[in-house]
Amino acid sequence: MDGRAPRGITIGQLATYAGVTIKAVRHYHQRGLLEEPPRDASGYRRYSAEHAIRLVKIKILAEAGVPLARIKELLAASSDRFAAAIGEIDRKLALRMQELQRTRERIARLNAGDRLFVSAEVADYLERLQAIGVSQRVVQLERDMWILYHTVAPEDVTGWIAEKMDYLNDPEFCAIYLDFDAAFDWPADDPRLPRLADQTERWLAKRRKSDAQTRSSAQGEDLNMVRLLASSAMPLSPAWKRLAEIGEERRRG
Repeated sequence: MDGRAPRGITIGQLATYAGVTIKAVRHYHQRGLLEEPPRDASGYRRYSAEHAIRLVKIKILAEAGVPLARIKELLAASSDRFAAAIGEIDRKLALRMQELQRTRERIARLNAGDRLFVSAEVADYLERLQAIGVSQRVVQLERDMWILYHTVAPEDVTGWIAEKMDYLNDPEFCAIYLDFDAAFDWPADDPRLPRLADQTERWLAKRRKSDAQTRSSAQGEDLNMVRLLASSAMPLSPAWKRLAEIGEERRRG
């Protein structure tokens, strides 16, 4: 042995030893967490065992979620102050974890799709529509109307949706519904529209004779809001607009 003191380790060796990147070491230098040694005669910075120990402590605290702004303070604190500060950080992390859990629960509800916005019965009805072949576009229009139903007359939704589910047990209704779905993209002068209007009117007349359920005037006022929403689809479908006009012309006649 020549009696000379060890020269120390390079920044790369220091980073490898502590399990961090060189970029992280330099960042800790900039934040004042880790002292930067002077360069030696060869132009290299040589790090001591004390540097390595401090860097490992910084890494452990950072991985535990301690903000970098607090790490310098903690490393200089007494054991009592250190324990108190860690307890405070732990409590804040616990609150943050609770908020993250609530966020995950909200995301899970969003992942539930339609069931986030409507009742289970309405969601089942929308799934039935999809099962008989109704397009996603029209299912979404129905969903938006049911969202409004829930808003303007929530106490009546159960009865209405039971009625609509009953409609789906009628093959004639399902056929007419699918024709309406297909008609969304027809031109306004399509010759099939009067025939579809006739089929719809016949089915409605038959249904009215067998349906003993009535609507109150107050419910009728609420439904006007729903009709406004339904009418929003008319500009998107000239054929649907024409079907509505045909129905109105016949009612007036």
